[in-house]
Amino acid sequence: MGDNCQANHCEEEQKEFEPKIVAFLCNWCSYAGADLAGVSRIQYPPTVRIIRIPCSGRMNPLYILKALSNGADGVLVSGCHPGDCHYISGNYVARRKFAVLKSFLKFVGVEEDRVNFSWVSAAEGGRFAEVVKGVTERVRKLGPNKGIFTRHEGGSVNAQSN
Repeated sequence: MGDNCQANHCEEEQKEFEPKIVAFLCNWCSYAGADLAGVSRIQYPPTVRIIRIPCSGRMNPLYILKALSNGADGVLVSGCHPGDCHYISGNYVARRKFAVLKSFLKFVGVEEDRVNFSWVSAAEGGRFAEVVKGVTERVRKLGPNKGIFTRHEGGSVNAQSN
C-alpha cells in the first residue's frame, strides 16, 4: 500500500510540474508570430520566456547550453521558414548548426525533446501557439531538467558524469 501512495504522489508532482522554457525567436518572423498570437489573444502556455534575436542563424549554440545549465527545462529556437530569411541564408546556417548541436546534446546525454527548433512566419500566430503547446507537453513529459552540469559553491561549473 505504501508503494501505491508513493506512486500516486509522484503522479501528482508530475501533473503539477510546469516547465521553464527559454525561446530564442528571430526578430523578423518568429517574434512577430508570437506578437501576432498575443495581439490575436490566442492562448498558449505561460511556460515560455521569449528572447528576441536578430536571426536564428546568428544564434550561438552556447546560449542553449547556458540556458540548460542555468535551470531551463527546455529550449525553443525558432526562425523564418527556409527561403524566407530576412538575411537571405540565415535559417540555412541555423539548420546546419542545430543539426550538429542536436547530435552533440544526444552524445552528452541531454534528452532529445529538451531542445526544439521550428520555423514560424510573422503571419502564423496560431502556429506559434501550437509550437509552444507542443514543446511544453514534450518537456513536461520529460520532467524537470536534472542538468548535465554541476554548479559548485565558488561558481565554477563541471560536467556531470553518468
